[in-house]
Amino acid sequence: MRPLPVGEHGLLIELDSAEEVGALHAELLRRAADGTLPSVGGTSRATFGGEIVPAARTVFLDGLADPRGLIAELATWDIPPRPADDRPAVEIPVRYDGPDLADVAALWDTTPDEVVRRHSGTTFHVAFCGFAPGFGYLTGLPGPLHVPRRDTPRTKVPVGSVALAGPYTGVYPRSSPGGWQLIGTTDAVLWDPRREPAALLTPGTRVRFVPLETA
Repeated sequence: MRPLPVGEHGLLIELDSAEEVGALHAELLRRAADGTLPSVGGTSRATFGGEIVPAARTVFLDGLADPRGLIAELATWDIPPRPADDRPAVEIPVRYDGPDLADVAALWDTTPDEVVRRHSGTTFHVAFCGFAPGFGYLTGLPGPLHVPRRDTPRTKVPVGSVALAGPYTGVYPRSSPGGWQLIGTTDAVLWDPRREPAALLTPGTRVRFVPLETA
């Protein structure tokens, strides 16, 4: 771990892998719930007003009362692997009708039907969120099934597109440019400001994709 102070109350912790990020994020949430991460203006997690935000190779904490004190503590922590999540997985219904499905099948050296079977048979985890409100970077596919981005990005990817790039699966919460490989579409609402929480997918959430019949 490489902790770096950010401003007066922030701390950015750099790590070497997504697995280490997941483990540290879970441990920070546990310690915050136990009241051992005091925030500015508070003495326990009961009044913690800060944030714990994972990314691909970092975890950012904001609102800490003593970031440098936490740096000293981190060196003494024994961080276990991320615990198994026993909560029910969020199920996202998908029409596997994406324009890049055949290209992904070729990259996987298999058939489009087998792409559907492998993708829908995988339990994913939301590693982190970003890019657009409600967009989660989902991990779970093994290394041989990682695919490159498209050589030429699209100027407009439709809302609800289910896509692959590198080790990640994602669902576009709104229409935007993008270079990911599109394998399907969903009507699931990824971001709704009237909902609590607004994001359907949050870090640590388990996700399953459920195939729908296509016309």
